[in-house]
Amino acid sequence: MTKLDLKAMSKDDLRAYVLTHRDDNEAIRELFSRRSPNAVRYKTNSFEETYEIIRKKLAGEL
Repeated sequence: MTKLDLKAMSKDDLRAYVLTHRDDNEAIRELFSRRSPNAVRYKTNSFEETYEIIRKKLAGEL
């Protein structure tokens, strides 16, 4: 079996790969390492706060 060169993959290709290979932790780590440095970060102290932020984001409230 040939090992994929995850670093050489485009972000879109890597994202598509991760969506079909959700158990590949190495690929997931590589994808997360490519996040935008300008991305908004939310600090939460509980699962409930995180859930509420995600709910608002999906509803277009954030």
